[in-house]
Amino acid sequence: MRGIPDLVLILLVYFGGQRLLTTIVKSFDGDYLEISKFWAGVIAIGFIYGAYLTETFRGAYIAVPKGQAEAARSLGMKPLPIFWTVLLPQIVRLAIQGYGNVWMVLVKSTAVVSVIGLEDLVGLADKAGKAAHDPFLFFTVVILAYLAIT
Repeated sequence: MRGIPDLVLILLVYFGGQRLLTTIVKSFDGDYLEISKFWAGVIAIGFIYGAYLTETFRGAYIAVPKGQAEAARSLGMKPLPIFWTVLLPQIVRLAIQGYGNVWMVLVKSTAVVSVIGLEDLVGLADKAGKAAHDPFLFFTVVILAYLAIT
């Protein structure tokens, strides 16, 4: 999933997913089914950045020394308490930087969903800027909004 461009997956989920669902529903004597643009964007971006976050947390899990869990086991702890009290705090500490990086890239890539007609912050600013004949003002507000989010 990490090697697929965002744009390609968004188009594939929106157009290909819609066709696939319609085919499945029609095989059960159903009618045409439409995927909303919002959910197509959420699913596509979720798949892409879910893969990046999975890799971030996997790397953090691997980075925790094995001796930590072994020491907890030697004290008689069960597997679930070992994970929650010993491993997870260390995993979060190690993964937080990578999580922050992925979060920033994810926020910036949400503007790509405009290719399927979903209104995003940049698209709304573009429309408002054209209507008011002052795009600089509206895009400055968008820049500040993205800066505040990230």
